[in-house]
Order: sequence, then C-alpha cells, then structure tokens
Amino acid sequence: MANVNAPAGLSPVQYKNGAPWTGGGRVYYIAAADVNAYAIGDPVTLSGSGDGNGVPGVTLATAGTASPVLGPILGSGGIVMGGAFTDPANINTTVIPAAKTKGYYVLVCDDPNVIFEMQEGGAGAALSASNIGQNVNLLAGTNSGYFSGWTFNNATTGTGATLQLQLMGLALKAGNGFGQYAKWLVRINNHQYAAGVAGV
Repeated sequence: MANVNAPAGLSPVQYKNGAPWTGGGRVYYIAAADVNAYAIGDPVTLSGSGDGNGVPGVTLATAGTASPVLGPILGSGGIVMGGAFTDPANINTTVIPAAKTKGYYVLVCDDPNVIFEMQEGGAGAALSASNIGQNVNLLAGTNSGYFSGWTFNNATTGTGATLQLQLMGLALKAGNGFGQYAKWLVRINNHQYAAGVAGV
C-alpha cells in the first residue's frame, strides 16, 4: 500500500534515550513585524530579539545547510504572555497569519534530545534502509490550514555536520514503509542549543 501524502512538519514522539515525549516546550515570541505564516509543526529559529517581558523571539527557520534550527511549534496563536495559545479574535484557527497586527506567543519544542516524526519529500529518489544515519536538510511547505506543510528534502542526503536533520530510522507504524511520502524518525542535527555531528 502506498504511503499517504500528509505532511505535518516536525512532530515530537520520544527522547533519544527511548523515553516517551512528555509534551514539554518553552514559550517564545513572534513579533508583529514578522512576515511569515506559522502552523503547528513549523520549524523556527531564534530571531535575535524578544518581547518587553524578556521572552526570546523566534522566526521561521530557513531550509538549507548551515542554517540552524531551534525546534517546531507545538502550540500557537497566544496573544497574551502566560495566556492560552489561541487568538480570542479567531479561535477557529491555529495558524498565525503572515500579515500580523499583533505579536504572538508560541510553544516550541526546543530540546535537542527530542526525536521527531517527519515526512520524506523533495525531488530525489525515495530513501531506503541504507540512508539511516545520514543527514538531510528541511524542505519548506505551505501549511494545510491546520498543520505544517514542511517535510525533509530527500535530495540532500549526506554526512555533513551542518545538514539540519539526522535520519534515525523509519517510523514503525501501520501504513508506513520505504517509498515516496515515507514517515521517518529524525533528530535536529544543526540545533541552536547543540552542535551538529557528521552523518554516517
């Protein structure tokens, strides 16, 4: 059976030590002047600024070698520090618009020890067991209106330490197998809080 094409960005599933992911994250800020749209699962990076409370700012990550990643958005749309991750003016969406009239608070999984599930994408040939342990870069995608459209770029496999992700193996679940749109377990290799390593 063919794999389903259903990207959702980076979805945390467990820690590198095998423990299940606990759902934890940290709060970050997206400024009103930011021109990117955001959805749950989108990878972000530190913006180099923050809000008036001292909450660090983030912006959308850049796909490509040597571009570090902080982690994916877990909850989005909050407009008050310490409040719910939803916009009272539009409670029916979790997507933050590209054109903003206010800043937003988001929950980010910024732990470099978390393993994520992510869909394979790109113009390269479908990956196989021989690619496990290699590194790849992210591939930007448009959100579905609910979740991220980002995947990883299967045309960028290599061993460079500044590639963004490392392939940890195929996600072992029903309906998933090697081939187009396969779901993989990955870790962020070029992480803003941890140095990247060469793939194998």
